[in-house]
Amino acid sequence: MYKNQKVFFENLKKKKFKVTWKYQKKLFNIILNILFYNRYFQKQLKIIPNYLLIVEHSNVYTLGRRGFYKNLLFNKNKIPISKIDRGGDITYHGPGQLVCYPIIYMKNLSLEIKKYLRLLEEVIIQLLFNFLIKGYSKLPETGVWVKNRKICAIGIKISRLVTMHGFALNVNTNLHYYNNIIPCGIKNKGVTSIKKEKKKIVSMYKVIFFLKKKLNYILNIKFI
Repeated sequence: MYKNQKVFFENLKKKKFKVTWKYQKKLFNIILNILFYNRYFQKQLKIIPNYLLIVEHSNVYTLGRRGFYKNLLFNKNKIPISKIDRGGDITYHGPGQLVCYPIIYMKNLSLEIKKYLRLLEEVIIQLLFNFLIKGYSKLPETGVWVKNRKICAIGIKISRLVTMHGFALNVNTNLHYYNNIIPCGIKNKGVTSIKKEKKKIVSMYKVIFFLKKKLNYILNIKFI
């Protein structure tokens, strides 16, 4: 079967979480429907597409399918909470944070789940290196850390080898909002951002440039 390494890239700019989640599910179902079609019409196979979205959300807390509401400690500002279908526990999304949602058919990229997660971490580690920040992964947990502080959270869903959700990188994020939760359900660990590590506001356009470059190279994909 033809392996399609081309990825439709879309920058959604600033969007509410639920609007983006609905759009993710639409793209996810497009892929599933093509897989279903190819299963029964093997003489007229359709190319299976891949998508990748980037976005900045307005303030929201999201809770993974195995998350616990007890990890939301306070919510005086009445920030919306969404219980969703990704892995992981509770996290925060908001302005200044770059969120990336790869919606891909893993066979297109010859990937399996553990390798996919490790490659996403490597993308962020190499991106941070461009800002002279040393990031690292911390097995068995997912995500990327700087010293003992998490800078990038990862939470995904995979069904029929199609991925959804993705990762959130703190760029110029207001880290105050993390004080209201136990991020990812991990106690006694801090969070950080590129801004905090560099002690200055960082260009989001520059971060996006490096992100696309690292995704191209590490996942061996071509954006269209």
